[in-house]
Amino acid sequence: MIHRPDGPPPPGCPAHQGPATPLYGPDFAADPHAVYQRLRTQGPVAPVELAPRVRATLVTDYRAALEVLRNTDVFGKDARRWRALAEGRVEADNPVVPMMAYRPNCLFSDGDDHRRYRQAVDDSLARIDPNALRGYVERSADSLIDRFTALGEADLLGSYAKTLPLLVFQQLFGCPPELGDRLVEGFSGIFDGVDAERADALITASLVELLRTKREQPGADMTSWLMAHPAQLTDEEMLHQLVVLIGAGTEPQQNLIANALRLLLSDDRFAGDLRGGSMPVEDALDEVLWLDPPMANYGVHYPVADVDFGGTLLREGEPVVVSFAAANTDPSLRSDHRTGNRAHLAWSAGPHHCPAKDAARLIAAVAVERLLDRLPDLELAVPVDRLVWRPGPFHRALTALPVRFPPVPLPVPAPAPDLTGTRRNHRPAPAEHPTAPTPGDSRWTARPAPSQSIPPAATSTGKPPASAPTGRRSLWSSLAAWWRGQ
Repeated sequence: MIHRPDGPPPPGCPAHQGPATPLYGPDFAADPHAVYQRLRTQGPVAPVELAPRVRATLVTDYRAALEVLRNTDVFGKDARRWRALAEGRVEADNPVVPMMAYRPNCLFSDGDDHRRYRQAVDDSLARIDPNALRGYVERSADSLIDRFTALGEADLLGSYAKTLPLLVFQQLFGCPPELGDRLVEGFSGIFDGVDAERADALITASLVELLRTKREQPGADMTSWLMAHPAQLTDEEMLHQLVVLIGAGTEPQQNLIANALRLLLSDDRFAGDLRGGSMPVEDALDEVLWLDPPMANYGVHYPVADVDFGGTLLREGEPVVVSFAAANTDPSLRSDHRTGNRAHLAWSAGPHHCPAKDAARLIAAVAVERLLDRLPDLELAVPVDRLVWRPGPFHRALTALPVRFPPVPLPVPAPAPDLTGTRRNHRPAPAEHPTAPTPGDSRWTARPAPSQSIPPAATSTGKPPASAPTGRRSLWSSLAAWWRGQ
C-alpha cells in the first residue's frame, strides 16, 4: 500500500481536496459511526479536522491502520515532526496540542528513546500482582459505592467511574494518603473543569513531592520500580512517565467502565442475562472495545517523508490519526462475532500498543462486577437514547450515567467481639483511604540487574523536573479544555 513519491503531489490528490470533516462538536459525538461510514467512501484514509485549524488524516481501514501502527520506519511517533505546530500554523494553546505534542515519555518517542522508556514501563508493570490489584479495585469500589448506596440514585460517571481509577492509581504508585488525596483532588478538578489552574498546580506539586518522597523512601510500587530500573530515568523523565501512565490510564479507564455499564444496563442481550443471574461482564467489555472503544481516535503518527498511502499523498510531518473505532467496524472484516474476540485495535498495535491493557481490563471488569454485585437491581434513570456523549475528537465518553436502584442502607458497624465468638459477614464502614499491601514484588533494589533491552548509556538522576511543559496555557489547563470538549 505504501509508495514513496518521486516528484511533486499528483493533481487532484485526495488529501488536498474539499473541506476536512470535523471530529469535534455535538453532531460527531452523537453518531460518530455515521461519520466513519461517510469517510470510508473516500478510501482507507480521509482528511479531517481535530479542532479548528488542526487538520489531520484519519485512517478508517483496519488493515491500513495496522500498517501505520506497525511500520515505524515510515510513520514516526515523535511529535517534534509535526510541521504545522513547528511552523506556527497550529497555535500552541490549541486544545488538542497537549494530546499530540512531544514529551519525553514512551508514548511520544521513537527508536532508542522509546525502547528505553518502554522497557522501564513494561518491566515495572510486570511486577504488579493481579490478585493484589483486584483487592485494590474491590476496596476502592466499596468505598465509593458506600457513599451512594442508601440514596437510591447516582451518576455512575461522576460518583464512580471517574474517581475509581484515581483511587486505585494512588495505591499503585505508592502515594501516601495525604498526597494521594491531593492528586485525586487535582485530577478531579481537571476532569470537571473546576479551577483548572489550581488543579494544575496541585498535580504538578504533588508529583514532584511524590518523586522526592520515593527517592528518600522507596517502596514496592510503580514509582519506586521505575526509579530503580536500569534505564536510570531522570526526574524530568520520571515526571513525564507518571503523567502518561496516570493521565492516559484515567480518562480511557473511566470511559471503559462507564461504556460497559451503559451497555449492560441497556442492551437486552446483556440486561436479560443480568436479570437471570448471569453477569457477562467480559462479553460486554469485548463489545465495548470493538464498537465504542474509550479512545476512539488516537494513535497519532507523523510520516518521516512524503508517502503515497493507498493512493493518497501523506505529507511529511502532517498528523496521521488512527481511528480505532472505525477500523474495528471496517465492513471488510465481515464478522459480527465479538465475544471473546480480542483482535480489535482498542489497545492499539505495534510497538506503541497499550502496555497496561491487562491491568486496565482487570480494573474495568472488577469495577463493573463489584457494582452489580452490590446493587443487582441497578437500572438507567433515563432512556439510553437520551444519554449524551461528550464532544471531542479522541474519546468516546458520556457526560453522565444516571441510574436508580432500591436504596440499600449500610449495615451498622459490628460491636467488638466478645469471648463467645465474632460477628461474621459484616461490611465495615466506608474507608476514606482503602489500604492493602502494595502489589508485586515487595523487594526494592536500587540497582537491579540490567536488562538486555536497555542501551548501556546511563542518564543522570539528579536533574530536577524544571522543564515540565510551560507556555501560554499549561499542560493540565489545556487537557482540561479537551476533556470538557472545548
